[in-house]
Amino acid sequence: MYSQPRRNVLAAAAAGAAVMSMPLAAHAAESYAVAPTNYVESKGRRLAYRSVGTGKPLVLCNRFRGVLDLWDPAFIDGLVAQGFQVITFDYSGLGLSTGEKSYNPMSLAQDGVDLITALELKDFAVGGWSIGGITAQIILAMTGDQASHVVLLATTPPGHLVKPGEQLFYDTAAAPGISLDQFTTVFFEPADSASREASKRSFERIMARKEGRSPDVPADWAIAQIGNTPRNPLFPADQILELLKSTKTPILHIGGDHDIVMPIENWYALNQQLPTLHLITYPRAGHGPHHQHPEMAAAQIGAFVKTSKKS
Repeated sequence: MYSQPRRNVLAAAAAGAAVMSMPLAAHAAESYAVAPTNYVESKGRRLAYRSVGTGKPLVLCNRFRGVLDLWDPAFIDGLVAQGFQVITFDYSGLGLSTGEKSYNPMSLAQDGVDLITALELKDFAVGGWSIGGITAQIILAMTGDQASHVVLLATTPPGHLVKPGEQLFYDTAAAPGISLDQFTTVFFEPADSASREASKRSFERIMARKEGRSPDVPADWAIAQIGNTPRNPLFPADQILELLKSTKTPILHIGGDHDIVMPIENWYALNQQLPTLHLITYPRAGHGPHHQHPEMAAAQIGAFVKTSKKS
């Protein structure tokens, strides 16, 4: 599904970037529902981002087909309430960002590193959802000891999987646009009434913003990038797996117990191999656990960052 990162991943962060940006504090908003879109220029393309709240920077990398407006405002605002300055962005060529679009995780990670560099972030945490979690793992490698914490949301570890994703995801993800049924099938647990109700609430919050929305990612282009059937391994990156086995950076993964995209079982298969990994699994939840339980997820992320540190 995703190509293996290049061997010079650690050197990539050293590449220079010509950037122009205003001080981050000047862009901070109090609620994600009304946050303005800001831009930085880097390496010939413009990266669109939003910044909400004040405090410790937490840079979040988006999911497959995700753009700025597909984060649940309740989750982002919950993180703000925990004392974070939450920064989201559109990958190159997608949404409101310019440049060449790609779902190669190295390219996505370079977007994240360039944004971090442009905004001159210090003492930051990095997180990611789905393919954004893959991206966050590569950013950890690219930035060395710079990130204080890594927050992973419904993503996959590197290497061979004990449980691949389901064909249902690939069939659903190939459909154009976004609908409540599609949203529920992929990100929640359709068999559970409470999860279906949570999906409806999250979907309504996400779609409430009407002005200045980031354009959707074309479904036909997106599915062509990852293929239309499950793959194993999904993230063939032995170098990143070895990093996770030796890093001193605290890592948190929040997942659902029925994730049809990136099953949580693959993280539990690595028990006792990843020394800094914390695992939280929500019952009757799918590929969007932080959208099903936005306040809980935000509180657990806040507690994790506040109470853990590099060993």
